[in-house]
Amino acid sequence: MTVTTTDLHYRPRLADLRPLVAPDTTLLAQARTSPPATLANREGYRADHLGDFAVPLPTAPAEAVLPVAGRDDAQLNYTHFTVVMSRTRRLALFTAANLDGGASVSLPRGGDPWAFDGRIPEDAQAGDDLYADNDFDRGHLVRREDPNWGADAATANRDTFHFTNCAPQLSGFNQRTWLELEDHILGNTRRVRERASVFTGPVFRADDPVYRGVAIPLAYWKVVAFVHDDGRPSATAYLIEHDVDVGGMSLLFGAFKTYQRSILSIAAMTGLDFGTLADVDGFSNEERATGATVRRRITGPEDIRV
Repeated sequence: MTVTTTDLHYRPRLADLRPLVAPDTTLLAQARTSPPATLANREGYRADHLGDFAVPLPTAPAEAVLPVAGRDDAQLNYTHFTVVMSRTRRLALFTAANLDGGASVSLPRGGDPWAFDGRIPEDAQAGDDLYADNDFDRGHLVRREDPNWGADAATANRDTFHFTNCAPQLSGFNQRTWLELEDHILGNTRRVRERASVFTGPVFRADDPVYRGVAIPLAYWKVVAFVHDDGRPSATAYLIEHDVDVGGMSLLFGAFKTYQRSILSIAAMTGLDFGTLADVDGFSNEERATGATVRRRITGPEDIRV
C-alpha cells in the first residue's frame, strides 16, 4: 500500500473566512434530529472489548464536559462507540470506538443524512450552517467503517452520521490519514480477533480561528489500544496538524504533518486522563526515562513503532 499520510502538497485557501457567506437554506432544510428515544438503548463503547486488557474511557475535567440529561457520565452512547461533547466548543471533546476487523461488515456509503442528537441542545452541536458553501468536509471523528461490525453494523453506520461525531476538516485531511494508520495498527493485532479500541478528538487551543461562531481546531489526535500477536497489550498515539498562516483577511492552510507522539503528550495537550495507557506506550515510557519529548514524523508505515 502506498502511504501518503503527511505530505499533501497543496494549500487551499478558505476565502469565505473573510465574509460570512449566507448558508445554503436547501442544505439546512435537510438537517434532522434523532429523538432521544431512538438512541436510548445504545450500549456505546465497552472497556472490556480487548478482553483482559481493560481500556476505560478517558476522563476530562468536569468544567470541560457538556452534561447529558439523565446521565452522570455525560456520555452519548451509539452502536460500538461513544462521544463526549465539549461544553463550550460545539464539537466533541473526544470519541471512543471499539473496532473488530474479524466481524467487519462492508456497507456502502450514500444517502446518509447528518442529524442532530436530540439528547443534547441543538445549539451545542455544530450543524450544517458551519459547512455550507465552503471547503470544509463534515469529517467523521469515529471513522464510518470502524463501528460497522457484527449484527448491528447497519445501525452503527447510521449512528456515525450525527453532528456530535463531526468536525470541520479540509478534504485532504479528512480520514485518509487515519485510515492508513488504523489499517497498519490492525495488521499488528491478534490475527484471530483483529480488535482495537480507538480514541480520537481535536486539540482545542485558545487561539483557534473562529469561523461562523465555531473555533476551528487545527490539530487532531488519536490513541489506539490493541493486543499484539504475542498477547502483549500496547497503546500508541498520533497527532495530525498543519501549518497555518493567518494574514490579511484569509486563512492559508499548509501541508499536513503526521507525528507519532506519546500518550503523555496527548494528555498534556487535551487535559484528558488516559489512566494507565501510558504504561504500555513505548513513547511515554521513553519520555519518563529520559525527560525528553519524543516525536516521530511519519512518512510511511515503516516509521510507525508499535
